[in-house]
Amino acid sequence: MSKTFVPSPRTPAVLTGNFLRDGRNVWKAGEDWTTDPRVATLFEDAGLAEFALLDAQAQGHVVVGPYLAEAVRNPDGTPGPAHFREAFRQRGPSTEPSATPAQPLAEVAHV
Repeated sequence: MSKTFVPSPRTPAVLTGNFLRDGRNVWKAGEDWTTDPRVATLFEDAGLAEFALLDAQAQGHVVVGPYLAEAVRNPDGTPGPAHFREAFRQRGPSTEPSATPAQPLAEVAHV
């Protein structure tokens, strides 16, 4: 998360990181972590987002490198990546031939 980025209804955020055990990209969905970014919780309140980040940082035995990433709300209400870096992460590992992208780059919202 950028030091100047503050989640709000206009610029929501998702909480993301990597599983400690296998390094997979994960997103916070309610009380759990998921590998499906489309079900991630969208944080629009800066205080709630910061609290969730602090909670995630305390889960070092489960997830590493948690951070808040700027997101967009898709027309269907699901979160989407606001920046190329996050869109790339959602596509999955680039070193695994069997990995399939979660969302084609052409469909990524550019902010």
